[in-house]
Formats: sequence, C-alpha cells, structure tokens
Amino acid sequence: MDKKLYRVGPYADFFSQGVQVGNILTLAGQLGDSEDGTVPIAIKDQMTNCYSNIKNVLSEFGATLENVIDETWFVTDVNECMKDVSEIFNEREIIYGCKPAVSQTLVGISALVQPQYKLEIKVIAYLD
Repeated sequence: MDKKLYRVGPYADFFSQGVQVGNILTLAGQLGDSEDGTVPIAIKDQMTNCYSNIKNVLSEFGATLENVIDETWFVTDVNECMKDVSEIFNEREIIYGCKPAVSQTLVGISALVQPQYKLEIKVIAYLD
C-alpha cells in the first residue's frame, strides 16, 4: 500500500498529522491551540483553532475544507457544547463558507491529552 505521510509537531516520531492512501486522506485529531501556542477557554474559540489547524494539514495535501467528507468531534463536556450549539455551528458554517456537506459524529469523552482542551476534531477528506 502506498501512503503519503505528513509528520510535524512534537509527536512527529509517533504519528502523522495526515495520511493519504489513494484518494482518501485521514487527519489526526486536531486540537484548539492558537498559533502562539495558547489554548482559549471557550469551546467555540477552540473549535475555530481546530479548523485552522485542520486547514493547515489539508493544505499539505493540496486540499481544503471542501474536500472534507466526515468529521468526528471529541468533546469533554457535551452539555457545554450543546448549550452553545447554535453559536458553535453558526461559526462552523462561517469557517466552511457554507453549510458543510459532511457527515459528523459528536463523542463525549472524559478527557483529552491535556486538561485545558475541550475539543478535538478528526476529519476524513476525499482528494480528486
């Protein structure tokens, strides 16, 4: 099997941020770090940063959010996410530039890699 890998960041020796096999691209879950390394408190702001990080990995494969076909959101507090769901999904629509044509799964989990993270987003994209 021929794989194209994109490895970057502090865990580059352990896993790839993106793996392309044929026309399918899978991304490792992206967290809500800002470019300066800070993590915002609000889940909506973490989401915005997650998508910024997703866009960066997609661009390494010549792709954009238009190529995304599936999302999985891992959240540490489903109630907090659902309390602000309209605001969160309005912002998501702005980020995509339209109503996203993707399938999505929301999974409540007990924790992410560090306690300040509230959200991690993993995507699958189809490359033309």
